Amino acid sequence: MKKNVAIVYGGFSSEAVVSEKSLAGLMSFIDSEHYNLIPVFISKTEWAAVIDGQHYEIDKTDFSFDAGKGKTKIDFAYITIHGQPGENGQLTGYFEMIDLPHSTCPSLISAMTYDKYVCNNYLRGFGIKVADSVLVRKGKTYDAKGIVERLGLPCFVKPAAGGSSFGVSKVSNANDIVPAIDKAMKESDEVIIESFLAGTEVTCGLYKTAKRTVIFPLTEVVSGNEFFDYEAKYTPGVAKEITPARVSDDVRDRVWATASEVYDIMDMKGIVRIDFIICNGTPYLLEVNTTPGMTMTSFIPQQIRANGMQPKDVFTEVIDDILNNCK
Repeated sequence: MKKNVAIVYGGFSSEAVVSEKSLAGLMSFIDSEHYNLIPVFISKTEWAAVIDGQHYEIDKTDFSFDAGKGKTKIDFAYITIHGQPGENGQLTGYFEMIDLPHSTCPSLISAMTYDKYVCNNYLRGFGIKVADSVLVRKGKTYDAKGIVERLGLPCFVKPAAGGSSFGVSKVSNANDIVPAIDKAMKESDEVIIESFLAGTEVTCGLYKTAKRTVIFPLTEVVSGNEFFDYEAKYTPGVAKEITPARVSDDVRDRVWATASEVYDIMDMKGIVRIDFIICNGTPYLLEVNTTPGMTMTSFIPQQIRANGMQPKDVFTEVIDDILNNCK
């Protein structure tokens, strides 16, 4: 009997529009002959299964719903909410409380990786190389001049919790630090300011099951803008995404090894994507994505195909592994 797999999309942040595109991708990537696929929309005002354009309220006690034929039980939740509450540990914590298997990391790990400052400084303690950074919190005073003196220019100003490059600025003039922080504060109550690292930006997708580790070919990102911002990510032709990346085998192997180490340190689950910048042959971690984009043109689907694999096979392997090994 086919399992009911909910593809959970929407969310509370600016990334909801990206999440809806990932839903469309996953509906084509996950094998509908093997699973019953049920889109489930989550917002601050609604939790609903969406079937043939109709919305059926989710019973939050067990994540079931009734579409007029009695209760439908969900066996597995594939989370494709980028940002809150899908990526920051809130939704995974809920699924853990009701014992529903899901596609991503445990709630603690999701919360840690969602906060770039916490994640990067935690991993620094394990020897993972990251950029120097400063954290600014909403409502707290900060020394803009001191930040520039410490990190230098240019530097990057980012929401500490967020993705898809919403609220991110590359700052080259000291007078632009405060406006950039204000911009980032619209996306997150905490802002991370990072020193600039010059190099080649790459991203690495991977997953591990009880039987094997799969690390995909790297994708090199060459932005036509100042950096890989929202426009460059989602506007055709603004950036080049080259898979496999134009790096030496030695550098590729270093990135693969670091990505695998991070996966293990954080005790991750499912498909993740880890972004790096390569400086003089050394990979520096930029951020960890536990619910990476799954649009038709996202990095992970590109890397799956470049690895000679079919998306349906990959998602079946990942979902079945979690279902068979969930506690």
